[in-house]
Amino acid sequence: MLYIVDRRKNPTGKSLGNRQRFMRRAKAQIKKAVEESIRTRGITDINNGDQVIIPGKTLKEPGFHHARRGGNRDYVLPGNKKFVQGDRVARPNEDGGGAGGSKASPDGDGEDEFQFTLTRDEFLDIFFEDLELPDLLKKSLKQTTAFRNARAGFSVQGTPANLSLVRTMRNSLARRIGLRRPKTDEIRDLEDQITALQEKADKRPSGKLTKPDDEKLHALLADLENAKRRMKSIPFIDPIDTRYNQFQQIPDPNTQAVMFCLMDVSGSMSEQMKELGKRFFMLLHLFLHRRYEHVDVVFIRHTSRASEVDEETFFYSRETGGTIVSTALEEMKKVLKDRYPTDQWNIYAAQASDGDNYSNDGAKCTALLAEDLLPKCQYYAYIEITDEREAEIFAAAEGETALWKSYAPLAAVNPRFSLKRVTKAADIFPVFRELFAKNRAEAKT
Repeated sequence: MLYIVDRRKNPTGKSLGNRQRFMRRAKAQIKKAVEESIRTRGITDINNGDQVIIPGKTLKEPGFHHARRGGNRDYVLPGNKKFVQGDRVARPNEDGGGAGGSKASPDGDGEDEFQFTLTRDEFLDIFFEDLELPDLLKKSLKQTTAFRNARAGFSVQGTPANLSLVRTMRNSLARRIGLRRPKTDEIRDLEDQITALQEKADKRPSGKLTKPDDEKLHALLADLENAKRRMKSIPFIDPIDTRYNQFQQIPDPNTQAVMFCLMDVSGSMSEQMKELGKRFFMLLHLFLHRRYEHVDVVFIRHTSRASEVDEETFFYSRETGGTIVSTALEEMKKVLKDRYPTDQWNIYAAQASDGDNYSNDGAKCTALLAEDLLPKCQYYAYIEITDEREAEIFAAAEGETALWKSYAPLAAVNPRFSLKRVTKAADIFPVFRELFAKNRAEAKT
């Protein structure tokens, strides 16, 4: 008996192919587990990997086996120290589902679970798989243009990895046919004829061939020598036959897009509301940087005054004051005019507010959106953040906030404008996925 022990080192990523096949086969179960996981995770933890649990029965694979057509069969089962051949196995109690565990189960059904650890990249790929910026158009090329390799015919020089076997063998065959290089079968046939004549001479008493056969033998020997010489001088594959696949880098258009993030940080926004707004924008920020390499993000925060800030200030700086929403819209209009021409950029915006606004500012906000911003935007999403108590009061009174009343008529006639409400952290993920689903019509249904 031969025993083979594999002592090769186990390099990193050795089972990557198996892992990818497993994830493709259990994709539906893993995606469902990820969706359940994100409901309980903090927004700051979404950028990490996670351990997901999927039902074990979904991992079963079909197999082939011989059909059982009767007869006596013997089985050898491991781990048996209690029963011998001929013993009868007692039936389980009717009120129990098995002998495992310290207590009986009320039912006899159970399901094994399989715990699977996802890396950060795998987790984010699954989470953002069906999300895209809607209506993204390729308007122009950025200065940092990406390149991709494309086939560009063949060349006579290159690396062995790019050798084109089909084209090389085709050239070799054409050259050998054009130069009439002798084939191996032709040389073998000449050798067989010479051998037959020599055997014929050995059978004759004189040991010599007749004059015609002798002349034929000398002619065959000359032809054989000439064929071997030509075969050596005309190689099977010559360096002039080799052809290599040639590739050239062609520019790949990169879509230019800019996302405006507008957030109300006025005194009417409680710390809990601001935290919900930050959670939404952190998720949006992660989504943009994960899915798009060249997307500019502009952060604008406002009280009674608006200003463009950096990422650190937008998410972590504390500020309070009055509420005039139009200042943020005017700041966005100004930045668009200065840096982002509409004929070159895809423009998106997401605004978060509690709905409160200065009483005389609603008409100005509506005019700015309808005349200056929405015609230039591919998509504009408004997130209204309210606490659960206020949401119940508005629902009972069938009332709306000042900003919602101003925005609702625009959203009714403009498909690029969407309104959503968020009352608690659990609402952020469903709202975000609905706003940025690849097909928003399907998401709404």
